[in-house]
Amino acid sequence: LLLPLLAAWGPRVSGGLRAPRRRWPVPYRRFDYRPKTDPYCQARYTFCPTGSAIPVMKEEDIIEVYRLQAPVWEFKYGDLLGHLKIMHDAVGFRSSLTGKNYTMEWYELFQLGNCTFPHLRPGIDAPFWCNQGAACFYEGIDDAHWKENGTLVLVTTISGTMFNEMAQWVKYDNETGIYYETWTVQASPDKQATVWFDSYECSKFILRTYQKLADLGAVFKKIQTNYTSIILFSGEPVYLGNETSIFGPLGNKTLAAAIRDFYNPFKPHQTVREFFVDLVRIIDRVILNHQFYLFYNLEYWFLPMKFPYLKIIYEEVPLPVGSKESFGV
Repeated sequence: LLLPLLAAWGPRVSGGLRAPRRRWPVPYRRFDYRPKTDPYCQARYTFCPTGSAIPVMKEEDIIEVYRLQAPVWEFKYGDLLGHLKIMHDAVGFRSSLTGKNYTMEWYELFQLGNCTFPHLRPGIDAPFWCNQGAACFYEGIDDAHWKENGTLVLVTTISGTMFNEMAQWVKYDNETGIYYETWTVQASPDKQATVWFDSYECSKFILRTYQKLADLGAVFKKIQTNYTSIILFSGEPVYLGNETSIFGPLGNKTLAAAIRDFYNPFKPHQTVREFFVDLVRIIDRVILNHQFYLFYNLEYWFLPMKFPYLKIIYEEVPLPVGSKESFGV
């Protein structure tokens, strides 16, 4: 179940570390269990408040599968983020035998900000991350939420057998892919540009779910499907090390101070003045000095930033074609 970067490590570099061989994109690391979250990590909005276990469907059931999409934080800001094409994705199911509806999605345990940037805690050298993400399954589909500013559309139908097999896959995926990764990082805006790191967030979970259903035999409708990506643009990333090698007793104090200093302006702000002062610092560091420190797979990388630095795209990703024949659904 583990796909650590250690498996791809190559020659030693200064400081006794091994630099990963240049396998791009860097494989997302999976784990063999989900650790308990630290009590320090607190969410403003509770994760999966009405969540329930995934039911076992009868084999002969015919289940409709719906694509669900709405602006991020639509419940609070309406369509505001929808105008920027910052969208959240989910998948819905409807059982023909019972008439019950269900929603399944994947998102941050402690909100997006905590997954994207760390806390700098007094007396603790290493930045502290609250960046777990997980799947949430619950009964019902909030039609108004998805339809008013987003999408609720039938994409395929599956059998109860296929649904149950998908549920087993969701359990594996949820227990081994535990950390939210906000950023996609690539070399340029070109279609064929090298991708250094791929994000791991709500839309990627939906795409994996669709692919699993396709592999089980689902035949998807021919409709256009678009997803949001937040992309950083940089030259080839430089591997820096993990928390121990940078912030530990034998770590690199200069590098540790630089990483802490970089993340400091991204902290939550109490006043408008604080926000604008730190915004100037962020612009100076990222755009004028072309610097960004990325935390990925529990390791730190330096990104030599390039124009246009950051872009939010709403890009079409076609619905998948499976590797098995349909079960006649």
